[in-house]
Amino acid sequence: MPRVQFYHNAENPLALACELAERAFAGGRKVALRVPDGSAARQLDQLLWSFHQLAFIPHVMAGTPLAPETPVIIGRADAPAEWPHHEILFNLADDVPPEIEQFRMLIEIIGQDEAQKGPARARWKHYKNLDLPLQAFDAVRREAI
Repeated sequence: MPRVQFYHNAENPLALACELAERAFAGGRKVALRVPDGSAARQLDQLLWSFHQLAFIPHVMAGTPLAPETPVIIGRADAPAEWPHHEILFNLADDVPPEIEQFRMLIEIIGQDEAQKGPARARWKHYKNLDLPLQAFDAVRREAI
C-alpha cells in the first residue's frame, strides 16, 4: 500500500502538480497524473509544455502507444485507463483513485476552493481507515502541518 501525502491550500493545483512532477522526473521517477476530466487533462498537458522554458517534461496521455516508455502520464478519472508504471500517483480528482494499491506513493493536491476541501477530507478519512501512512503539507508555506 502507498504512502500518502496531502498538499493543502495550493493556489494553482495544476501548477503545483507540474512542479512536483518535474522534480520527480528529474530524480528519475515515473509519475502518473490523474485529473478529473478531459478539460483538465488538456490544461495540464499545455502547462507541462510551458511550465519552465528551459525544462522538458516528457509526457503523454494514458492509453497512448508511447505511454509505457514515457515517464509522465496524464490520465482522467472520468475515463480510467491502465497506468503503465506504478511509482507515484498524483490525484487531482475529487474521488479516491481505484488503483491506489498499485502505487508506492499517492500525492493528493487540494486547492483553496471550499468545494475541493470537503472531498479531500473524505479521502483523508478513507486513507486513515485503510491505515495508510499519511502526511500533510501546506502547499503555500511548503511545510508539514
